[in-house]
Amino acid sequence: MAEVILSMKNIHKRFPGVYALKDARLELHQGEVHALLGENGAGKSTLMKILGGIYKADDGDIYIKGKKVDITGVHSSHAHGISMIHQELCLAPNMTVAENIFLGREDTIKGLRFVNFKEMNKRARDLMDSLGLSIEPDEIVGSLSVAQQQMIEIVKALSVGANILVMDEPTASLSKKEVEMLFKTIEELKKKGISIVYISHRMEELFRITDRITVMRDGQYIGTKLTRETSRDELITMMVGRELKDLYVKSEHKIGEVIFEVKELNKKGILNNINFSLRKGEILGIAGLVGAGRTELARAIFGIDKYDSGTIKIDGKEVQIISPLDAMNNGIGLVPEDRKKQGLVLIRSIGYNITLPVLNRFIKGPRVNKAIEEEIVKNYISKLSIKTPSINQAAKNLSGGNQQKVVIAKWLATNPKVLILDEPTRGVDVGAKAEIYGIMSMLAKQGVGIIMISSELPEVINMSDRVLVMHQGTIAGELKRDELNQERIMHYATGGMKHVG
Repeated sequence: MAEVILSMKNIHKRFPGVYALKDARLELHQGEVHALLGENGAGKSTLMKILGGIYKADDGDIYIKGKKVDITGVHSSHAHGISMIHQELCLAPNMTVAENIFLGREDTIKGLRFVNFKEMNKRARDLMDSLGLSIEPDEIVGSLSVAQQQMIEIVKALSVGANILVMDEPTASLSKKEVEMLFKTIEELKKKGISIVYISHRMEELFRITDRITVMRDGQYIGTKLTRETSRDELITMMVGRELKDLYVKSEHKIGEVIFEVKELNKKGILNNINFSLRKGEILGIAGLVGAGRTELARAIFGIDKYDSGTIKIDGKEVQIISPLDAMNNGIGLVPEDRKKQGLVLIRSIGYNITLPVLNRFIKGPRVNKAIEEEIVKNYISKLSIKTPSINQAAKNLSGGNQQKVVIAKWLATNPKVLILDEPTRGVDVGAKAEIYGIMSMLAKQGVGIIMISSELPEVINMSDRVLVMHQGTIAGELKRDELNQERIMHYATGGMKHVG
């Protein structure tokens, strides 16, 4: 068995009003990829932030290669060979690859204070060659793909001598091809004896690249399994404390009349002659590969981006939507793809976020009716089972799944006829996924028309009543519920002809 390179024992961490970690632990072997798995709010990120020196543990011990260490901050963590690659990459987009890798540690010309770009580029090139990366050291980072930028983060970590890497949801924004590129790099890192803690909710990834999996729940250590000796169902049971037999909660109910129509919608170079309708109580899935135009369609319908031509009808009447306010006034809500940047005001409270679109209900002139405001907020916290110690809790302090439920609650407060959900379960754990599917099913049963854009084919297949598949800005195919399978969807998504089923 490989040497134990890291051991975290009996780690405790408390924040005001909540015990984030209670007797948490993790053991990492040299050269292994070790998954850290758990629902949002299970304590995974808190444990890793303690390892990375961002937080200080209230109690517990950390050992590196058997020696007890005291990690007092980020620099202290780096000194012990630990580096974190966060989901939100920390790179300077207007600087070169080499400048980013050696930021704050630039090579200088001997005896002078000038940066030795030639030497710095050479060192960057050698590091990237060691991982088989074909990225030029003088390229501007902002011009690279997200996957390439992630590789730069990895090279940056190696440049400071890191032998323990923490990767937090590294594939969340990557295409399938880019994921393969990342996995190849991870294999190279393993060969070099680098140890990786890998945080992800994507089970298929864990079974492909990890050696062991540690599960956390409610801030506590639940258990560690050899990946080859466990199963998806066993891990889910460990994560949620119960069997989750019915992940896809889909109600069977009568679908009503057409409530929303899009006819001949065009946006030059992006959307081409889009036609579709949505019925009352229907969940309409929109599938397609990255760049197919799915999010662009949602943004055009919601009035964020102006379209060049086309018609939108609600309840049979043509409406003009040139702004999000127009969309809201016509009963349309949008839960965006990136909840943190586009869906929430993270520094403000849950109550602030939920009531943001409905201020006119409790603000009349200078008067604020706090009782009505609180009633609205508490109603949706209860309705959607949002886990929070207080309605005044800042949105940034919630787990990903609860943040997503706050965004949904915000739009439910407007009583929408049509709700667009763009990647509704991205970055949330399996338990929160089941809850979000239950919310979708409940809304559809109440008569809300739902447009669900998703890159997860099992989600599309199991939750949709009908699916539109997009390819290069067009609707390449339409599939009824009894026609849905991954092969048909991918056929259309890759440009297959409409008449082929």
